[in-house]
Amino acid sequence: MNDAAGEVIVRVDGTVGRITLNRPRAINALNYSMSVTIAAALQEWADDNSVTAVVLDGAGEGGLCAGGDIRAVYADATAGGGETIAFWREEYRLNAAIAHYPKPCVAIMDGLVLGGGVGLSAHASHRVVTERSIVGMPEVGIGLIPDVGGTYLLSRSPGWTGMYAALTGDRVDGADAIYLGLADVLVESSNVQNLISAVGSHCADQALRDYAVKPPASRLAGGREWIDRCFESDCATEILANLDREVTGGSGSAKMAASAADAIRAASPSAVKVTLRAVRQARSLSTLEAALNVEFAVVSAALRSHDLREGIRAQVIDKDRSPQWRPAALSDVSAADVDGYFASVLDLPFPTS
Repeated sequence: MNDAAGEVIVRVDGTVGRITLNRPRAINALNYSMSVTIAAALQEWADDNSVTAVVLDGAGEGGLCAGGDIRAVYADATAGGGETIAFWREEYRLNAAIAHYPKPCVAIMDGLVLGGGVGLSAHASHRVVTERSIVGMPEVGIGLIPDVGGTYLLSRSPGWTGMYAALTGDRVDGADAIYLGLADVLVESSNVQNLISAVGSHCADQALRDYAVKPPASRLAGGREWIDRCFESDCATEILANLDREVTGGSGSAKMAASAADAIRAASPSAVKVTLRAVRQARSLSTLEAALNVEFAVVSAALRSHDLREGIRAQVIDKDRSPQWRPAALSDVSAADVDGYFASVLDLPFPTS
């Protein structure tokens, strides 16, 4: 398969299958047709003995992928949401296929890697960040949860640092991405092309060993003690109270705790409470597919909600950054409201048994 046109560039370079997301003006935002193309290439190469590894990267300087095409989600949500459901189903199946791919899959997480970009890369067998990487799951800011397997990944981060990342939507650097378990090694951006060449001439493991450099100290690792203290609760209002105490306590963590509290207060109250439950629940799930099933139910419900449309409107469409959430406060989101997000009867992407 060699396709150098369109929104995904698919080709074979020697023994390496190359997949390049090719929407640089949109920082390679992912859509349905792109997911289908990527999945087809992976399936073809899985049984092709001439292809020994796969490399996934993004065109342009912006980054690997800024996430799903939420402008398209917004347009579809206002029209009924059928196309978005189909996109998410295909995307989640692709996430699982990447996680279980039988050959080395090297994801180049250079530049911006958000939301759906994390789903494409953080499930790969070899995950490479650079000094330019900005990685995050900012979905609570638009009325969603960290999906594409995000609840599964972040539930397995050290301590409660994954919950911190999920509830604040914080965008972290390469060192923090490695600490959270979203990436494996840091390679200088100037060496990325050399790394890709080495994957073909040697093997993925050796290529990463040859070009990996020691990452700087992780900010989240350094803040692990206060993060665990604040985010271990199963109650969102208590987490905020913990953060407020951290701010007034006068410790070195006050500035970061204040920023975390501000981010949670600015996010959709419903999304915050649903994310809290989803990430805690994912800690007990044994497979990525089980977590994806839960996420699929939740995002399907969110697609019918006010907050998703309002969040995208405020952040992306009108860009007034003033979403009017419903309910407007955490205290107004009931347990029954949260339950409703987990009760979708739509066809799930994977068997539930």
